Amino acid sequence: MAIRVLIVDDSAVVRQVLTEQLSSIAGIEVMGTARDPLFARQLMAREWPDVIVLDIEMPRMDGLTFLRQLMAEHPTPVVICSTLAERGSAIALQALSAGAVDIIPKPKIGLRQFLEESRTLLGDAIKAAAQARLDRAPSRSAPPLSTLAPQPSVDAVLGDRLSTPLAGTTDRVVAIGTSTGGTQALEYILTRLPRTAPGIVIVQHMPAQFTAAFAARLNQLCEIEVREAKDGDRVLPGLALIAPGSDHLLLRRSGAQYRVEVRGGPLVSRHCPSVDVLFRSTAQAAGPNAIGIIMTGMGDDGARGLLEMHQAGALTIAQDEQSCVVYGMPKEAVKLGAVDAVLGLDQIPALIVRTPSRLEYRRTQGLPA
Repeated sequence: MAIRVLIVDDSAVVRQVLTEQLSSIAGIEVMGTARDPLFARQLMAREWPDVIVLDIEMPRMDGLTFLRQLMAEHPTPVVICSTLAERGSAIALQALSAGAVDIIPKPKIGLRQFLEESRTLLGDAIKAAAQARLDRAPSRSAPPLSTLAPQPSVDAVLGDRLSTPLAGTTDRVVAIGTSTGGTQALEYILTRLPRTAPGIVIVQHMPAQFTAAFAARLNQLCEIEVREAKDGDRVLPGLALIAPGSDHLLLRRSGAQYRVEVRGGPLVSRHCPSVDVLFRSTAQAAGPNAIGIIMTGMGDDGARGLLEMHQAGALTIAQDEQSCVVYGMPKEAVKLGAVDAVLGLDQIPALIVRTPSRLEYRRTQGLPA
C-alpha cells in the first residue's frame, strides 16, 4: 500500500516539483498539497496522511507551531524541508526536538535543481518516516563473522588494526549508534547522566551541517560535556563526542587511553558516518572494556559492528521496540545474535552510569556467565 504524503509549503514551485518527484517513486502517493498549515488542516479533516513534508517559514502559521500542535493532538511523521534548515539552524534543531523525524535542508538558490537531484534522498526520508512509531514513549547464538558477507568498505575505512584491547583498564567507553528518532533519544539519555559518567562516542545519522549545532545544544542541556568530535580528541569521563555529519568516527587506543580518529571515507551501510565503523573500531580498540548500544533507526547500520563488539567481549545493548521511533537497526542486531540485553530507553541511562562489564551485568541479572 502506497505511503500517502501531504506537502505543506507556501512556494508553488516547491509544491509542483515535490509532487512530480515524489509521485515518480514507487510506493509513494502525493495525496495533496497545501500552501500553509491552515489549508493543510482542511485537507486532513477529509483524509489523514501517512507522512507530512513540511516547510517552516509560511504565512498565517509557521511550520514549527503547526508541528508542535500536530504532535500534541495527533502525532504524525513529519519531514522538514526548509531553507531555514541550512547550517544546523536553531529552528531546525527545535523542529527535531518537537518531533520531526527528519530534516532535508533546501537551498535558497537553485531550488528546483536541488529538489530534482534529491529525489532519492527525499524518498528515503519519507519511507523512513512512514515507519516511525510516534505513539511510543521515550537470543539467538551469534553466527561467526566468517559466515557473513564481507564489508570491504568498512575495512577500507578502518585500515590495518593498530592495537588490540587491553584485558582490563580503568577507562571505559560507551559507543552509541542511532538514526531516525535518535536526536530525541540521545537528548533523553545524555541529559540524565552525571559528570562521572564514562566517556561516550556517538554516531547519529544527521546531515553534516547539523552535528556541531546539535552537540552545542545538548551541551547546554546536559551536566556532562557534549561536543562534535575532532580528530585526536581523548575519550574522557563526563564527555560525549558526536561524529561530524560528513566523516566516520573511529575509536583508537593509545597506551591505556582512548582517542578518536575522524576521517572521511566511502559510505558504509549507506552512511557516512557509519555506526558499523564506530562499533567495529571499538571492538578492536576496547573489546571487553566497552559497552555498545544500538538505538532507534531505519536499516541495519551497526548490526554487524555490534556483533563484532559482542564477540570481542563487550556488553551489547539494543533499545526495545516499544521505545523506538523506528525499530530497524536494533531489530537487525537482535536477529544477528549481537545483543546481550534489550532495554527500554528509560533503562539505558542507569546502565551507562553503572558501566558494568558483560560478566557483571549477567551476574546481576541472574544469567549464566
